[in-house]
Amino acid sequence: MPTQSHPDSFKSLATLKSGSTTCQYFSLKALEKKPGDLSRLPFSLRILLENLLRHEDGRSVTADDIKFLAAWDPKAEPSREIAYMPARVLMQDFTGVPAIVDLAAMRDAMKTLGGDPEKINPLQPAELVIDHSVQVDEFGTLRAYDMNAALEFQRNRERYAFLKWGQSAFNNFSAVPPGMGICHQVNLEFLARVVFTTAPDASGKVWAYPDTLVGTDSHTTMVNGLGVLGWGVGGIEAEAAMLGQPVSMLVPQVVGFKLTGKLREGATATDLVLTVTQMLRKLGVVGKFVEFYGPGIAELPLADRATIANMAPEYGATCGIFPVDAETLRYLRLTGRSEEHIALVEAYLREQGLFHTKDAVEAEYSATISLDLATVEPSVAGPKRPQDRVLLSQAGANFKEQLPALLGPNGNKNEARQMVRWEGEGGTASASGDIGSSVGMAAAVVESPSVPVATLVEGALEAPHVSIRSRFGIDPDKYLDHGSIVIAAITSCTNTSNPSVMLAAGLLAKKAVEKGLKTPPWVKTSLAPGSRVVTDYYEKAGLMPYLDALRFQIVGYGCTTCIGNSGPLPTDVSKAIDDHGLVAVSVLSGNRNFEGRISPDVRANYLMSPPLVVAYALAGHIGHNFDTDPLGKGKDGKPVFLRDIWPTQQEIAQTVAASIDSEMFHKEYSTVSKGDQNWQGLKFPEGETYGWEQDSTYIRKAPYFDEMPATPAAVEDIHGARVLALLGDSVTTDHISPAGSIKLNGPAGKYLTDHGVKASDFNSYGSRRGNHEVMVRGTFANVRLRNKLAPGTEGGVTRLLPEGTGMSIYDASVEYAKRGTPLAILAGKEYGSGSSRDWAAKGPRLLGIRFVVAESYERIHRSNLVGMGILPLQFLPGQNTESLHLTGEEVFRVGEPGELRAMLDGKFANGRTITVFAESDKGKTTEFSATVRIDTPQEILYYQHGGILQYVLRQLAGKA
Repeated sequence: MPTQSHPDSFKSLATLKSGSTTCQYFSLKALEKKPGDLSRLPFSLRILLENLLRHEDGRSVTADDIKFLAAWDPKAEPSREIAYMPARVLMQDFTGVPAIVDLAAMRDAMKTLGGDPEKINPLQPAELVIDHSVQVDEFGTLRAYDMNAALEFQRNRERYAFLKWGQSAFNNFSAVPPGMGICHQVNLEFLARVVFTTAPDASGKVWAYPDTLVGTDSHTTMVNGLGVLGWGVGGIEAEAAMLGQPVSMLVPQVVGFKLTGKLREGATATDLVLTVTQMLRKLGVVGKFVEFYGPGIAELPLADRATIANMAPEYGATCGIFPVDAETLRYLRLTGRSEEHIALVEAYLREQGLFHTKDAVEAEYSATISLDLATVEPSVAGPKRPQDRVLLSQAGANFKEQLPALLGPNGNKNEARQMVRWEGEGGTASASGDIGSSVGMAAAVVESPSVPVATLVEGALEAPHVSIRSRFGIDPDKYLDHGSIVIAAITSCTNTSNPSVMLAAGLLAKKAVEKGLKTPPWVKTSLAPGSRVVTDYYEKAGLMPYLDALRFQIVGYGCTTCIGNSGPLPTDVSKAIDDHGLVAVSVLSGNRNFEGRISPDVRANYLMSPPLVVAYALAGHIGHNFDTDPLGKGKDGKPVFLRDIWPTQQEIAQTVAASIDSEMFHKEYSTVSKGDQNWQGLKFPEGETYGWEQDSTYIRKAPYFDEMPATPAAVEDIHGARVLALLGDSVTTDHISPAGSIKLNGPAGKYLTDHGVKASDFNSYGSRRGNHEVMVRGTFANVRLRNKLAPGTEGGVTRLLPEGTGMSIYDASVEYAKRGTPLAILAGKEYGSGSSRDWAAKGPRLLGIRFVVAESYERIHRSNLVGMGILPLQFLPGQNTESLHLTGEEVFRVGEPGELRAMLDGKFANGRTITVFAESDKGKTTEFSATVRIDTPQEILYYQHGGILQYVLRQLAGKA
């Protein structure tokens, strides 16, 4: 909050009375030369402007900064740096555990530097929701939730005890226990304030201001649907924000997205967001704000807005925000916020010109794009990227076209098994147990007769999911083929709390069961709601038994399949895929479908709405044509088509209205912080510093501050560098730092085995992020990574140069470290797209990578690289590794001696391009210019200190 020394250059301090509350605030009207003058600014920039006005101190925020933003030029290229101070920080456990590990290590380092460890403490609310650790081990049975919850706690007890220590050791830090829902939905339904109010300060004043945040998950943007400005950052940036550091950013361009019309029958919010994602990726909005406006906004319920906002990382924007309006207030009331607070929200935002009405003046934007909602068609996206939208009617043809590129190194195993009858029938197990035609298709190819699917008997509920042969009497080797769907998951924050699509899935299941349809046994089905409220309204609507009947039992409340926690496939399904080199398929309602993310057994992944997930689960094959192919035979022996069971918009709307009420939210969130008996009884260490356990395989002291000098050394030249990996386009943070399963025979698996961990207890890379020894060994270990230095391979392998010896990337880095050889990465476009994963920068730094040269970067990853002291360089337009004939076998040098240091000391006064020299083994030197992507003056300081955390630590210790 403002200090007593706040200069208030614009005399903007004002008072607002709402009900029984009187608040102090900084009025945006004080900046207007005439009434309504700021209405030309997008809503998102008005929120940033208030942030600057409130934090004016003459140093980090000056009066000139405020004037500059108030006079924003929508067409100007971003060049002016501002300091943004979010009101709070949001974390989930995969990213939150390493963040708290870093803070704990910083307390130790502060002691070493002679400072006060208590200075390492969040200065504003830091809220963590444990939602990423539940895995789908058990599925398709009524005991699925209990089994998965028990396994989650068993595997993660040490991590959870560490978080409970964090709650006791740090001020302003709280954790929502596991099993409560996905962090973005908990944020939307409970944590978000929309307007923040403080406790009375020393003088008794209460301050009001817009709720803003940064989050350690890229989908933090979901809360933009509520009109709250926030976005994802790396964990290291979030830690700095917790410790009072402003988020350094350039004043962004803002793209206006105009919505008109209304969704037509059969189209869902998921179809809309896939369309928006494709449109904005094509336009190019990386590093920009996107703001939605137009009459179509009024046609979108809050949940649909949140769905669109959630996928801002997929369309590349920093945020995707909707303004606050009457629908926002309705949602706040539905989700149980107090009437007094809702009144304050409306009064404050109206006073500040931040409340949207239908007669509001349209703002000015850097660029605009528009969409008539009536043109949105049912769609899916895949098989590798969220922006690759495909019309539902063309999904099968798309997969067939993509198949050659999806085959792995052992794809030739399946030469005898070719997909046939793409124009023919589809089908699944009917009520009588017959196999539908798309299943019979595969059986015919291997010249084996169709056999009936065994009826699931009551005793099978107690049988372990070792194989579908033992449970159903089915040999998957006879029925699986390219395109077979082996995972169908209603998962992830994007859709799993949107009532319209969730109830649509339930209604579709009801009609399917009533017709007599079943899901094929090889489809691993799961339902992981984003909020416990979903179960409440499913039960009130009477839909849960029908989802159960199709084996869509609730498996947990958290981010499961979408984060890579899909769990193992039945062993015989997995073996059939491997034996025949099959390109198996997953369908999921999530937001991420990158290579190697969902399951190591699955090469093609398609995003879609929850009702389509159920439909494809019934079909059993991605080649199913819903227009022409029946899903199976009904009880009456007649074919059943998707159109026969698809719910109408009127049915969905009536079910939503009859099934959801405010009391559900009151009930679920009144005890959200208590957790179950396991959480309540969990013992944890105490003390201001953490007692590190040397034999722990989950929590290890972060090494970034080991032997750190009190003052930073001068920036070193980079010369004699070798390339560790030569990569193509769209390399994601999943490729760099996978979140899914840990391979037994990889470096991370060997480390865990050497430390006495059984393979069944490996858990996932995401859950092991508190142990740098595991994570550095998992860096670039994605099973689908293609390193051009090791052609013909997949996974984390490279060649040690100059010898050319093949080995794991980790083992090569160890050998290079022995030789004192700095390392580099060469990459193509969109390097580091995907999650806001700080380990995608931490891991490379620990491997010894000093710089990256890429054609372009995703926003968060570029920032993370700087935050870890890695130099991001960018090829000039039109240049890349191919045009420069770089093989990756060269020895690299960045700039002339002392040049990089001089550039940074001079704050790029003479330009930001530097020459890179690449010398081949034959003595030929290739020279090319690259742009130094250290984008702000603050980032220069971070890089000069070796990273953002080192800078913050020295500053807090009085050494910077």
